Order: sequence, then C-alpha cells, then structure tokens
Amino acid sequence: MKFVYRTEGTCCQAFEIEVDDNRRIQNVNFFGGCNGNLQGICSLIKGMDAGEVVDRLQGIRCGAKSTSCPDQLSKALRQHVLEETK
Repeated sequence: MKFVYRTEGTCCQAFEIEVDDNRRIQNVNFFGGCNGNLQGICSLIKGMDAGEVVDRLQGIRCGAKSTSCPDQLSKALRQHVLEETK
C-alpha cells in the first residue's frame, strides 16, 4: 500500500509512505522539513512494523510546537495502516 499524507503544524508539508502487506515500512519520502533528520528517520524505520513505529514516534514534539514530523508520521500510520487493517 502506498499513500500520501498531508501534515499539519510541521515544516514538512507531506510525505509518501509505502507499507507492505505485513504492515512493514518499505519506504518514506518527506516533502519539505529537515532533510538530514528525516532521511535518518526513514533509514531507521525501514523494515519496521507500523505499530512499533507508531509506539515509538507518537507524541514527539518539535520545540514549542504540539507536534513534529515523527509525530505526524505516527498519525499517518495509525490512520492509513493500523485502522484500515482492523
């Protein structure tokens, strides 16, 4: 499954996520944001189970913002992967 998620409250405007049939992250492409940090996140989560990624990333904040790129990624995975497979 591949989908695009539009973020809210972050420098990154959107990202494209590809997840296999076993809910494992295959690829993430971020549009905008801190390129080096986001490439690092993509590399670290590749091959991980979507549920584990959500558990690790949800609630992370960026400075005074109430969210962050990792938090937005967890929201996208909850909405498009975890809730759809129930």
